[in-house]
Amino acid sequence: MNLTDIPVVKQVFESGADDRVYDSLVLAGPILIAVILLVGRSLITLGLALSYVALFVFYLAYKGIIDADGDV
Repeated sequence: MNLTDIPVVKQVFESGADDRVYDSLVLAGPILIAVILLVGRSLITLGLALSYVALFVFYLAYKGIIDADGDV
């Protein structure tokens, strides 16, 4: 069994460099962590982190549904 045989991991690998939204989310993660380190933990940074994670998860689910349907 390869790592790419796992459905979610396969979707992440296939998103690759031709997916600007995925690339933007991956690049925004370390920037968000740096902002949280600089500003400190607060209700605002917690909201930003939760929003980032939710957006990332929903986007991967969206890509999984679209790719499973064969539309894109």
